[in-house]
Amino acid sequence: MSFGWLEVVVASLLITLVGGTILTRGRSWLDPVFWKRFAIVGSLVMFVFLWILTFDTLSKTSVGTDRVPNPTVINKKIGYEMDAEKGYFMPVILGDEPLFGKTYTEEEATQLLVKGKLVIQSRNCMDCHTLLGNGAYYAPDLTKAWLDPKWEKIMMPMTGAKTKEEAMVKFLMHPDKYATWTRRMPNLHITEEEAKAVVAYLKWMAAINTNGFPDHFGRSKLVKLD
Repeated sequence: MSFGWLEVVVASLLITLVGGTILTRGRSWLDPVFWKRFAIVGSLVMFVFLWILTFDTLSKTSVGTDRVPNPTVINKKIGYEMDAEKGYFMPVILGDEPLFGKTYTEEEATQLLVKGKLVIQSRNCMDCHTLLGNGAYYAPDLTKAWLDPKWEKIMMPMTGAKTKEEAMVKFLMHPDKYATWTRRMPNLHITEEEAKAVVAYLKWMAAINTNGFPDHFGRSKLVKLD
């Protein structure tokens, strides 16, 4: 049985109310001891619930879970579809789609993602971009960048690349050469190997279930590529 935030809040308040009532039985609500004991009970209850929620969150957000896929997901095609029951878009793992024409083992995929993450950190990408809700909003959000239709419809023709990932690599290596907007990404002197690692990381990140964040990605009425 799964519990939502509403059930957790109601349960914590109920336990606090019952526990506080028992410990303050016979005392007036004007008595300072009455509020002191309620405060102690409430703090203990919240502490326990926070620990429970912390471990529950960790179990659901660890790599290899339903929400955060195994690194080998970079070998698959990733879609983004509306879940009618949940009411938001969710990543959908489809058939095989080797990255750069190669199928990576779990060890190889993990090493590639780690390298991609380190490249992103070393170039301070979050000074301009947002990843998983963290960072700045000067440049586009990168959480679902892999799913952005502009790679196929704009960047592939512009760069002459045959695949989306090749177009992404060329752009990352020479962003100043393939500018598509007034705000231009500076040349960060990313090597081809580093660019491939970043692309792998972005593809993996696109497969993470982020509860629909960013909202309706790739379907904004503000951007029409057709």
